[in-house]
Amino acid sequence: MQTSLLLMALYLSIPGGTQAFKPLISGGGSITHRDITQRAVLRKTAEVCRALAAAQGRDFSLPIDDSLSIIKLQKACSADSSSSSLVSTILFQSAIVKMYLSNALVDMAFALSKAHHFDGETFQGGRALITAGVSEVKASVKRGSFLLARLALGRVCHTLQDFYSHSNWVEMGNRQPYSTLIRPDLQLVNLAGPSTPTCRSCMGGNCTDNILPEVLQQGLLTSGYFNLFSSNKPAGKCSHGGSFDRTSGRDPEGGINKDDVGSSHGHLHHTAADVAVNATMELLEDIRGAAGDKGFLRLMDITQSSVLCFVIDTTGSMSDDITEAKRVSFSIIDSKRGTQQEPSSYILVPFNDPGFGPLITTTNADIFKQRINALTASGGGDIPELCLSGLQLALTAAPPSSEIFVFTDAPAKDTALKSTVTALIESTKSVVTFMLTDNLRSSRRRRRRSMGGASAVWPSQGGASNRMAQSDAQLYRDLAQASGGQAIEVTKEDLHRATSVIEDASDAAQVTVLQEVRSPGKAENFSFTVDESMRNLNAYITGGSLSFTLTSPSGVSQSNSEASGPLGTIQTVGNLHRISLTTHNNTGLWEISLNSLESYSLKVIGQSSVNFGYHFVEAFGGAHGDFGLKEGRPLTGDNITLLVSVTGGDSVTVTAVALVEASGSGSEVNGTLQLLGGTGGGDFLVTVARVPQGEFVVRLRGESNSATTKSSPSLFQRQVSTQIKTSSISVTAQADSTLEPGSTISVPFTVAMANGTGGAFTVRATNDRGFTSSFPASVSIVTGEGEAKGTVTLTAPASTSSGTDVTLTIEAESAGAADLNYAILRLSVVSKVTDFTPPQCGVVSVSSNCPADCGASYWQLSANLTDGANGTGIDRVTLRQGNGTLNTSTEVGTGGENVTRIEYSATCCSKKVELVVVDRAGNVGVCLGSVKDSVGVVVSSTAQASVTNTTAVPVVSTTSTGGSPLTLSLYLRICVMLSLLLWKRVEL
Repeated sequence: MQTSLLLMALYLSIPGGTQAFKPLISGGGSITHRDITQRAVLRKTAEVCRALAAAQGRDFSLPIDDSLSIIKLQKACSADSSSSSLVSTILFQSAIVKMYLSNALVDMAFALSKAHHFDGETFQGGRALITAGVSEVKASVKRGSFLLARLALGRVCHTLQDFYSHSNWVEMGNRQPYSTLIRPDLQLVNLAGPSTPTCRSCMGGNCTDNILPEVLQQGLLTSGYFNLFSSNKPAGKCSHGGSFDRTSGRDPEGGINKDDVGSSHGHLHHTAADVAVNATMELLEDIRGAAGDKGFLRLMDITQSSVLCFVIDTTGSMSDDITEAKRVSFSIIDSKRGTQQEPSSYILVPFNDPGFGPLITTTNADIFKQRINALTASGGGDIPELCLSGLQLALTAAPPSSEIFVFTDAPAKDTALKSTVTALIESTKSVVTFMLTDNLRSSRRRRRRSMGGASAVWPSQGGASNRMAQSDAQLYRDLAQASGGQAIEVTKEDLHRATSVIEDASDAAQVTVLQEVRSPGKAENFSFTVDESMRNLNAYITGGSLSFTLTSPSGVSQSNSEASGPLGTIQTVGNLHRISLTTHNNTGLWEISLNSLESYSLKVIGQSSVNFGYHFVEAFGGAHGDFGLKEGRPLTGDNITLLVSVTGGDSVTVTAVALVEASGSGSEVNGTLQLLGGTGGGDFLVTVARVPQGEFVVRLRGESNSATTKSSPSLFQRQVSTQIKTSSISVTAQADSTLEPGSTISVPFTVAMANGTGGAFTVRATNDRGFTSSFPASVSIVTGEGEAKGTVTLTAPASTSSGTDVTLTIEAESAGAADLNYAILRLSVVSKVTDFTPPQCGVVSVSSNCPADCGASYWQLSANLTDGANGTGIDRVTLRQGNGTLNTSTEVGTGGENVTRIEYSATCCSKKVELVVVDRAGNVGVCLGSVKDSVGVVVSSTAQASVTNTTAVPVVSTTSTGGSPLTLSLYLRICVMLSLLLWKRVEL
């Protein structure tokens, strides 16, 4: 194990050493994994949006080709695609980024794995990885674990795409995908034998024809061998090629890879990339079939809205709070239902003591209403509750960059989870706002009703007030500050006046313009730029004993004493000051002067299509000097690279990306920008030479050329609110992405110090599912050795549902809690899949009577759907195309198998039907039917689409377009024709 890790580390330290399409950065006109993945995702998503638009009677005229962009597709997929509508692509773009960063990570995590790259003729191993990965994607989508599904999909795409670069598939003249790679029910055929020579040495360095002619003539499939350390390879076999492939110097010399235009077979690079795009689309089509069109779009996160996520204390004194949570959630649901701003999903986590949960996540607003309406305030006794446990569950369940609202009036009992929750906040970049209520502030005694209905009165501290202790409240303030949220402290009577921040957050296309925190408070002037794309601008100030003055770009001012003034309206409730700004003709530089000796926070938000997201990445020399995703906190004093994705279309120009110290020192470090080529358009690599000390935020500035400012650009600024800390500790961990129910996984981790010193470190490993785990309580680094290792074991109960996600957080903390870093792993629990056969469609009867007046006549289709005697059974039948009526029922077949009977009826104006059939293992079959005037019905069954089998269809009865009974001769002729044409099974 140590030897292999050492070899991998050496390999990754050598520039230009890997064997794959380049992950992210293109050069010399080459196509990257990023380009291939994004092109395929955009095209397939466009196809799904076009199908949904047709079903809804909407126009979809966007060409589906390489001209597709994220912003064009987002607009076309929107039900409201008018030029005046506000379109934000940040969620869609972030989903794509997650996929191609996970794709790139394969080159880091599995650099020496032959199967992950289809090297050395490991076709069975590569196909097995694809099969397992697709099962993970489908199981995760079915459970609603879309983030994990995206990560798994990215890994699968890397291996699938590498096949077309590393094998001789395109050299054999193939320009279509090798569908067998995603069809484990089909056999891999024509594989070159282990002793079959496949290549000859390149002549004069020209490798264009080094594959043996007989290999190409016989259609034998081979791939190149690669080894960084040894020249050994089977006699006569092709090599991968390249200066760091030592096998390429051994006879037969040269290589066959098509990784870029300068590779051994670089003349076929673009051909291989094109086929890889089509293969990725074919894979996405299979996943679309299993997920359904709406499920597929949720996987791609092509939505304009965010989630509505509540974490609610349900103990006895929370009755008023729960009532207000119901009111505000119902208001949001009812006002936005059916619009582009309707929440994409709803998440609810109740907590009390001694329990928390269950987690409730749904896309159905009515179900969410039922669940939150069922909450009651009861129980209690001791004041502290399991608030952080509930918040941890919400942070791992909600999509990244979500707004999470916590309602409580009690301190947290599980304060040991603070560092874990902080790590999850940093990792997900989610914003957490605490609604803290204390009914004794309004001269009422805090009471908690027991389960039996009796009241318990808790004495106030010092006999004067029972306010939450400052140390307890500070925990919530710290977490809110780390996330860019607020800790809003109000009375229960005034809570309804403070929940306007929840309604603000539920608006689509929310962006943060400025976020500042001062602790302790001081007098300070802040400035922020408002651009013409901004709508519904709000400023939040939280803190006590403060005063402020707001000044517009035109010099007009308004103080906090003016509830309604020239610049907006100010609402004060508890420690919250909400300012609704009037931005009409007030674009430009605003200023706000704040004065308080107490801690305070300032946040300015609004709605705009211009936004950005970022991920930390790190260079790995072995993959063409490219970059992969980096988890955890950046190292103190080190340089750092960010992948920044900017939304807003071609009108946006980025001028600066900076890391800004959160302490208020005014220090910020600008990065060097590199625009990534290819189809992304809005992606930048930003290199920062020095990470600021302590906490910092990421801020972006630029120019926007809107339709109304063609003569001069409008300046804008945006900020990601999450505060990031630095650390001198490094924590790394790597594990398989899945485990089976009832199994145990071992996760090795490494703790190191950036300065090479030693020491003892406390280790904590927590997971959000409560799975049994074990880990060392501490590790020690001996000075001079540089690192310490440990292992976390995690066991999934046998009862765990397939597709369940689990987030494992591993923390290492230095002595005295002076420093901390973490690694976060997201794993899937997936049951072993043994059913790989798609469902079958057998027609029982078809009939039609289609005269000239199509609207007055109907045609019918009756068919039996089966999944075979050893299958998992039919799970779902959906109507993808057709305007008719579909009914299903279940029967038992002659062989004892379960049979799903379908009855479909449509007018003769709707002449085609497409039924998607999914079994419980996620295998997809498609039944296609169509009626032709004066001919009859044509029906076919497809599992996917490349191998075609023809089977006769038994026709019980059919009628011609005139409605008269068919003559025997005509009937026989039609039966013969149908036997040749009707039952067609096309398989992908």
